[in-house]
Amino acid sequence: MSELKNDRFLRALLRESVDVTPVWMMRQAGRYLPEYKATRALAGDFLSLCKNRELACEVTLQPLERFDLDAAILFSDILTIPDAMDLGLYFAEGEGPKFRKVLRTAADVEALRVPNAATDLDYVMNAVTEIRSALSGRVPLIGFSGSPWTLATYMVEGGSSKDFRHVKKMMYATPEVMHQLLDKLAVSVIDYLNQQILAGAQAVQIFDTWGGVLSGEMYREFSLQYMQKIVAGLIREADGRKVPVILFTKNGGQWLEQMAATGADALGLDWTTELGDARGRVGKQVALQGNMDPSVLYASPERIRSEVQNLLRSYGPGTGHIFNLGHGIHQFADPEHAKVFVDAVHEFSAQYH
Repeated sequence: MSELKNDRFLRALLRESVDVTPVWMMRQAGRYLPEYKATRALAGDFLSLCKNRELACEVTLQPLERFDLDAAILFSDILTIPDAMDLGLYFAEGEGPKFRKVLRTAADVEALRVPNAATDLDYVMNAVTEIRSALSGRVPLIGFSGSPWTLATYMVEGGSSKDFRHVKKMMYATPEVMHQLLDKLAVSVIDYLNQQILAGAQAVQIFDTWGGVLSGEMYREFSLQYMQKIVAGLIREADGRKVPVILFTKNGGQWLEQMAATGADALGLDWTTELGDARGRVGKQVALQGNMDPSVLYASPERIRSEVQNLLRSYGPGTGHIFNLGHGIHQFADPEHAKVFVDAVHEFSAQYH
Protein backbone atom coordinates (compact mmCIF):
# COMPACT_ATOMS: atom_id res chain seq x y z
CA MET A 1 0.00 0.00 0.00
CA SER A 2 1.28 3.49 -0.83
CA GLU A 3 2.63 5.76 1.89
CA LEU A 4 0.14 8.39 3.08
CA LYS A 5 0.95 11.87 1.81
CA ASN A 6 -1.62 13.55 4.10
CA ASP A 7 -2.25 11.78 7.42
CA ARG A 8 -3.52 14.71 9.51
CA PHE A 9 -7.01 13.14 9.73
CA LEU A 10 -5.60 9.94 11.30
CA ARG A 11 -3.25 11.93 13.53
CA ALA A 12 -6.05 14.15 14.86
CA LEU A 13 -8.22 11.08 15.57
CA LEU A 14 -5.45 9.80 17.82
CA ARG A 15 -4.95 13.30 19.32
CA GLU A 16 -1.45 13.60 17.84
CA SER A 17 -0.14 16.98 16.67
CA VAL A 18 -1.24 18.37 13.29
CA ASP A 19 -0.43 21.52 11.29
CA VAL A 20 -4.08 22.46 10.64
CA THR A 21 -7.43 20.98 11.68
CA PRO A 22 -8.42 18.22 9.23
CA VAL A 23 -11.81 18.41 7.54
CA TRP A 24 -14.17 16.14 5.62
CA MET A 25 -17.95 16.11 5.15
CA MET A 26 -20.46 13.38 5.85
CA ARG A 27 -22.16 12.52 2.50
CA GLN A 28 -19.40 14.41 0.69
CA ALA A 29 -19.95 12.17 -2.34
CA GLY A 30 -23.59 12.81 -3.10
CA ARG A 31 -26.51 14.55 -4.72
CA TYR A 32 -25.31 18.14 -4.24
CA LEU A 33 -22.60 17.45 -6.86
CA PRO A 34 -23.66 17.56 -10.53
CA GLU A 35 -20.92 15.07 -11.43
CA TYR A 36 -22.35 12.61 -8.88
CA LYS A 37 -25.81 12.90 -10.44
CA ALA A 38 -24.31 12.17 -13.86
CA THR A 39 -22.51 9.04 -12.60
CA ARG A 40 -25.60 7.85 -10.76
CA ALA A 41 -27.65 8.25 -13.95
CA LEU A 42 -25.03 6.18 -15.75
CA ALA A 43 -25.30 3.43 -13.11
CA GLY A 44 -29.11 3.34 -13.44
CA ASP A 45 -29.99 3.55 -9.75
CA PHE A 46 -28.42 4.02 -6.32
CA LEU A 47 -27.88 0.34 -5.46
CA SER A 48 -26.33 -0.39 -8.85
CA LEU A 49 -23.94 2.50 -8.22
CA CYS A 50 -22.96 1.00 -4.82
CA LYS A 51 -22.39 -2.42 -6.40
CA ASN A 52 -20.21 -1.25 -9.32
CA ARG A 53 -16.64 -0.99 -8.02
CA GLU A 54 -15.42 1.39 -10.74
CA LEU A 55 -18.36 3.78 -10.40
CA ALA A 56 -18.33 3.61 -6.56
CA CYS A 57 -14.65 4.55 -6.76
CA GLU A 58 -15.38 7.36 -9.21
CA VAL A 59 -17.98 9.02 -6.98
CA THR A 60 -15.83 8.56 -3.84
CA LEU A 61 -13.04 10.55 -5.54
CA GLN A 62 -15.27 13.28 -7.05
CA PRO A 63 -15.35 15.56 -3.96
CA LEU A 64 -11.55 15.26 -3.61
CA GLU A 65 -11.18 16.76 -7.09
CA ARG A 66 -13.21 19.81 -6.04
CA PHE A 67 -12.23 20.32 -2.40
CA ASP A 68 -9.06 20.15 -0.30
CA LEU A 69 -10.47 17.38 1.95
CA ASP A 70 -8.35 15.41 4.41
CA ALA A 71 -10.18 12.08 4.03
CA ALA A 72 -12.22 10.07 1.56
CA ILE A 73 -15.19 7.99 2.71
CA LEU A 74 -16.25 4.78 1.01
CA PHE A 75 -19.29 5.31 -1.20
CA SER A 76 -21.88 2.81 0.03
CA ASP A 77 -25.00 2.70 2.20
CA ILE A 78 -25.63 1.77 5.83
CA LEU A 79 -28.27 -0.78 4.76
CA THR A 80 -25.95 -3.15 2.90
CA ILE A 81 -25.94 -5.60 5.85
CA PRO A 82 -29.75 -5.97 6.05
CA ASP A 83 -29.77 -6.32 2.27
CA ALA A 84 -27.28 -9.21 2.59
CA MET A 85 -29.67 -10.74 5.17
CA ASP A 86 -32.16 -11.20 2.29
CA LEU A 87 -34.64 -8.52 3.36
CA GLY A 88 -34.91 -7.11 -0.18
CA LEU A 89 -33.64 -3.54 0.03
CA TYR A 90 -34.94 -1.10 -2.58
CA PHE A 91 -35.14 2.67 -2.93
CA ALA A 92 -38.52 4.19 -3.71
CA GLU A 93 -38.23 7.48 -5.64
CA GLY A 94 -38.50 10.36 -3.19
CA GLU A 95 -39.24 8.04 -0.25
CA GLY A 96 -35.85 6.67 0.77
CA PRO A 97 -34.97 3.05 1.57
CA LYS A 98 -37.57 0.31 1.97
CA PHE A 99 -37.49 -3.45 2.60
CA ARG A 100 -39.71 -6.01 0.90
CA LYS A 101 -39.53 -8.20 4.02
CA VAL A 102 -39.86 -6.75 7.54
CA LEU A 103 -39.07 -8.27 10.94
CA ARG A 104 -41.94 -8.25 13.41
CA THR A 105 -41.85 -11.57 15.30
CA ALA A 106 -39.46 -13.80 17.25
CA ALA A 107 -39.64 -16.29 14.35
CA ASP A 108 -38.60 -13.56 11.87
CA VAL A 109 -35.53 -12.74 13.98
CA GLU A 110 -34.73 -16.41 14.63
CA ALA A 111 -34.74 -17.10 10.87
CA LEU A 112 -32.44 -14.18 10.09
CA ARG A 113 -29.05 -15.34 8.86
CA VAL A 114 -25.80 -13.61 9.70
CA PRO A 115 -24.08 -12.83 6.37
CA ASN A 116 -20.45 -13.53 5.55
CA ALA A 117 -19.07 -10.08 4.71
CA ALA A 118 -16.19 -11.38 2.56
CA THR A 119 -18.54 -13.24 0.20
CA ASP A 120 -22.06 -11.75 0.64
CA LEU A 121 -20.76 -8.18 0.63
CA ASP A 122 -17.74 -8.67 -1.60
CA TYR A 123 -18.83 -5.73 -3.79
CA VAL A 124 -18.18 -3.40 -0.83
CA MET A 125 -14.71 -4.87 -0.24
CA ASN A 126 -13.96 -4.65 -3.98
CA ALA A 127 -14.90 -0.96 -3.88
CA VAL A 128 -12.66 -0.38 -0.83
CA THR A 129 -9.70 -2.01 -2.60
CA GLU A 130 -10.35 -0.06 -5.79
CA ILE A 131 -10.67 3.29 -3.97
CA ARG A 132 -7.61 2.70 -1.79
CA SER A 133 -5.57 1.95 -4.90
CA ALA A 134 -6.91 4.98 -6.79
CA LEU A 135 -6.19 7.28 -3.83
CA SER A 136 -2.54 6.25 -4.02
CA GLY A 137 -1.84 7.60 -0.53
CA ARG A 138 -3.40 11.02 -1.21
CA VAL A 139 -5.62 10.94 1.92
CA PRO A 140 -6.89 8.15 4.22
CA LEU A 141 -10.00 6.12 3.38
CA ILE A 142 -12.84 5.84 5.90
CA GLY A 143 -14.98 2.70 6.04
CA PHE A 144 -18.32 2.67 7.84
CA SER A 145 -21.40 0.83 9.02
CA GLY A 146 -24.72 1.62 10.59
CA SER A 147 -25.03 0.79 14.30
CA PRO A 148 -27.04 -2.32 15.26
CA TRP A 149 -29.87 -0.18 16.72
CA THR A 150 -30.05 2.05 13.63
CA LEU A 151 -30.06 -0.96 11.28
CA ALA A 152 -32.76 -2.60 13.42
CA THR A 153 -35.02 0.45 13.12
CA TYR A 154 -35.09 0.12 9.32
CA MET A 155 -35.45 -3.68 9.41
CA VAL A 156 -38.38 -3.67 11.86
CA GLU A 157 -40.13 -0.56 10.50
CA GLY A 158 -39.55 -1.58 6.87
CA GLY A 159 -37.98 1.77 6.05
CA SER A 160 -37.71 5.26 7.54
CA SER A 161 -40.01 6.15 10.42
CA LYS A 162 -41.28 9.20 12.29
CA ASP A 163 -42.49 7.46 15.46
CA PHE A 164 -40.52 4.16 15.50
CA ARG A 165 -43.71 2.42 16.59
CA HIS A 166 -42.84 -1.16 15.62
CA VAL A 167 -39.22 -1.16 16.71
CA LYS A 168 -40.00 0.44 20.06
CA LYS A 169 -42.87 -1.97 20.58
CA MET A 170 -40.45 -4.87 20.03
CA MET A 171 -37.95 -3.27 22.41
CA TYR A 172 -40.42 -2.72 25.24
CA ALA A 173 -42.81 -5.67 24.74
CA THR A 174 -40.31 -8.39 23.76
CA PRO A 175 -36.86 -7.14 24.77
CA GLU A 176 -35.36 -10.63 24.42
CA VAL A 177 -36.29 -10.64 20.70
CA MET A 178 -34.76 -7.20 20.23
CA HIS A 179 -31.56 -8.31 21.97
CA GLN A 180 -31.34 -11.37 19.71
CA LEU A 181 -31.69 -9.12 16.64
CA LEU A 182 -29.12 -6.61 17.90
CA ASP A 183 -26.68 -9.38 18.76
CA LYS A 184 -26.89 -10.81 15.23
CA LEU A 185 -26.36 -7.32 13.85
CA ALA A 186 -23.37 -6.61 16.11
CA VAL A 187 -21.70 -9.84 14.96
CA SER A 188 -22.42 -8.85 11.34
CA VAL A 189 -21.06 -5.31 11.79
CA ILE A 190 -17.82 -6.56 13.40
CA ASP A 191 -17.23 -8.89 10.44
CA TYR A 192 -18.22 -6.20 7.92
CA LEU A 193 -15.94 -3.49 9.33
CA ASN A 194 -13.03 -5.89 9.82
CA GLN A 195 -13.32 -6.96 6.18
CA GLN A 196 -13.30 -3.29 5.14
CA ILE A 197 -10.13 -2.77 7.22
CA LEU A 198 -8.50 -5.83 5.64
CA ALA A 199 -9.47 -4.46 2.19
CA GLY A 200 -7.82 -1.11 2.96
CA ALA A 201 -10.03 1.15 5.13
CA GLN A 202 -7.75 3.20 7.42
CA ALA A 203 -10.41 4.42 9.88
CA VAL A 204 -14.02 3.35 10.48
CA GLN A 205 -17.14 5.17 11.60
CA ILE A 206 -20.25 3.69 13.18
CA PHE A 207 -23.34 5.74 12.27
CA ASP A 208 -25.93 5.53 15.05
CA THR A 209 -28.40 7.77 13.25
CA TRP A 210 -31.39 6.85 15.42
CA GLY A 211 -29.80 6.31 18.85
CA GLY A 212 -31.07 9.76 19.86
CA VAL A 213 -34.73 8.64 19.74
CA LEU A 214 -34.18 6.49 22.85
CA SER A 215 -34.33 7.38 26.55
CA GLY A 216 -31.01 7.24 28.41
CA GLU A 217 -31.61 3.83 29.93
CA MET A 218 -32.79 2.33 26.64
CA TYR A 219 -29.91 3.95 24.74
CA ARG A 220 -27.37 2.28 27.02
CA GLU A 221 -29.08 -1.11 26.83
CA PHE A 222 -30.13 -1.26 23.18
CA SER A 223 -27.63 0.93 21.33
CA LEU A 224 -24.46 1.74 23.25
CA GLN A 225 -23.92 -1.78 24.60
CA TYR A 226 -23.79 -3.17 21.07
CA MET A 227 -21.52 -0.41 19.74
CA GLN A 228 -19.15 -1.18 22.63
CA LYS A 229 -19.19 -4.84 21.60
CA ILE A 230 -18.29 -3.80 18.04
CA VAL A 231 -15.42 -1.54 19.17
CA ALA A 232 -14.02 -4.44 21.24
CA GLY A 233 -14.20 -6.78 18.21
CA LEU A 234 -12.49 -4.58 15.62
CA ILE A 235 -9.02 -4.90 14.11
CA ARG A 236 -7.23 -1.86 15.53
CA GLU A 237 -3.98 -1.94 13.56
CA ALA A 238 -3.22 -2.43 9.86
CA ASP A 239 -0.32 -1.44 7.56
CA GLY A 240 1.69 -0.67 10.70
CA ARG A 241 -0.73 2.07 11.82
CA LYS A 242 -3.59 2.24 14.29
CA VAL A 243 -7.06 2.06 12.74
CA PRO A 244 -9.14 4.66 14.64
CA VAL A 245 -12.85 4.13 15.37
CA ILE A 246 -15.40 6.98 15.39
CA LEU A 247 -18.82 6.64 17.07
CA PHE A 248 -21.54 9.04 15.97
CA THR A 249 -24.93 9.06 17.70
CA LYS A 250 -27.13 11.81 16.26
CA ASN A 251 -28.82 13.72 19.12
CA GLY A 252 -26.55 11.84 21.55
CA GLY A 253 -24.69 14.80 23.09
CA GLN A 254 -26.08 14.02 26.56
CA TRP A 255 -24.28 10.63 26.57
CA LEU A 256 -20.76 11.64 25.55
CA GLU A 257 -19.13 10.32 28.74
CA GLN A 258 -20.66 6.86 28.27
CA MET A 259 -19.72 6.87 24.57
CA ALA A 260 -16.14 7.86 25.39
CA ALA A 261 -15.92 4.88 27.78
CA THR A 262 -16.50 2.38 24.93
CA GLY A 263 -12.87 2.46 23.82
CA ALA A 264 -13.64 4.41 20.62
CA ASP A 265 -10.97 6.90 19.51
CA ALA A 266 -13.35 9.69 18.53
CA LEU A 267 -16.96 10.81 18.90
CA GLY A 268 -19.00 12.54 16.21
CA LEU A 269 -21.13 15.49 17.35
CA ASP A 270 -24.21 16.96 15.74
CA TRP A 271 -24.73 20.73 15.84
CA THR A 272 -26.95 20.66 18.97
CA THR A 273 -23.92 20.03 21.21
CA GLU A 274 -21.56 22.88 22.03
CA LEU A 275 -18.06 21.89 20.90
CA GLY A 276 -16.17 23.55 23.78
CA ASP A 277 -18.49 21.92 26.36
CA ALA A 278 -17.98 18.52 24.73
CA ARG A 279 -14.20 18.96 24.81
CA GLY A 280 -14.37 19.91 28.49
CA ARG A 281 -16.33 16.75 29.24
CA VAL A 282 -14.47 14.10 27.22
CA GLY A 283 -11.58 15.71 25.34
CA LYS A 284 -8.89 13.98 27.39
CA GLN A 285 -10.26 10.58 26.39
CA VAL A 286 -11.30 10.95 22.76
CA ALA A 287 -11.02 13.17 19.71
CA LEU A 288 -14.15 15.05 18.61
CA GLN A 289 -15.56 15.30 15.10
CA GLY A 290 -17.99 17.94 13.94
CA ASN A 291 -20.11 19.92 14.16
CA MET A 292 -21.30 22.72 11.90
CA ASP A 293 -24.99 22.78 11.07
CA PRO A 294 -25.17 21.71 7.37
CA SER A 295 -27.72 24.50 6.81
CA VAL A 296 -24.95 27.08 7.34
CA LEU A 297 -23.89 26.20 3.78
CA TYR A 298 -27.02 28.02 2.53
CA ALA A 299 -25.59 31.27 3.97
CA SER A 300 -23.22 33.76 2.34
CA PRO A 301 -19.50 32.87 2.06
CA GLU A 302 -18.76 35.49 4.73
CA ARG A 303 -21.24 33.90 7.14
CA ILE A 304 -19.80 30.42 6.47
CA ARG A 305 -16.27 31.65 7.21
CA SER A 306 -17.49 33.32 10.38
CA GLU A 307 -19.19 30.13 11.59
CA VAL A 308 -16.00 28.12 10.95
CA GLN A 309 -14.09 30.62 13.10
CA ASN A 310 -16.71 30.38 15.85
CA LEU A 311 -16.41 26.60 16.02
CA LEU A 312 -12.60 26.63 15.95
CA ARG A 313 -12.68 29.17 18.79
CA SER A 314 -15.13 27.00 20.72
CA TYR A 315 -12.85 23.95 20.49
CA GLY A 316 -9.74 26.00 21.25
CA PRO A 317 -6.04 25.29 20.73
CA GLY A 318 -4.51 21.85 20.32
CA THR A 319 -5.23 18.68 18.43
CA GLY A 320 -8.06 16.14 18.69
CA HIS A 321 -10.59 17.98 16.52
CA ILE A 322 -11.71 16.80 13.09
CA PHE A 323 -13.88 19.47 11.48
CA ASN A 324 -17.08 18.16 9.88
CA LEU A 325 -20.72 19.02 9.50
CA GLY A 326 -23.04 17.90 12.29
CA HIS A 327 -24.76 15.55 9.81
CA GLY A 328 -24.64 14.86 6.08
CA ILE A 329 -24.36 17.73 3.61
CA HIS A 330 -27.79 18.66 2.19
CA GLN A 331 -28.53 17.76 -1.41
CA PHE A 332 -29.43 21.40 -2.15
CA ALA A 333 -26.13 22.85 -0.86
CA ASP A 334 -24.08 24.86 -3.36
CA PRO A 335 -20.73 23.09 -4.02
CA GLU A 336 -19.03 26.49 -4.15
CA HIS A 337 -20.19 27.12 -0.57
CA ALA A 338 -18.83 23.72 0.47
CA LYS A 339 -15.46 24.81 -0.95
CA VAL A 340 -15.57 28.03 1.08
CA PHE A 341 -16.22 25.92 4.19
CA VAL A 342 -13.35 23.46 3.60
CA ASP A 343 -10.84 26.19 2.69
CA ALA A 344 -11.84 28.28 5.74
CA VAL A 345 -11.12 25.37 8.10
CA HIS A 346 -7.52 25.10 6.86
CA GLU A 347 -7.04 28.88 6.69
CA PHE A 348 -8.27 29.72 10.18
CA SER A 349 -7.18 26.62 12.11
CA ALA A 350 -3.40 26.93 11.66
CA GLN A 351 -3.22 29.43 14.56
CA TYR A 352 -4.63 26.79 16.94
CA HIS A 353 -1.83 24.26 16.27
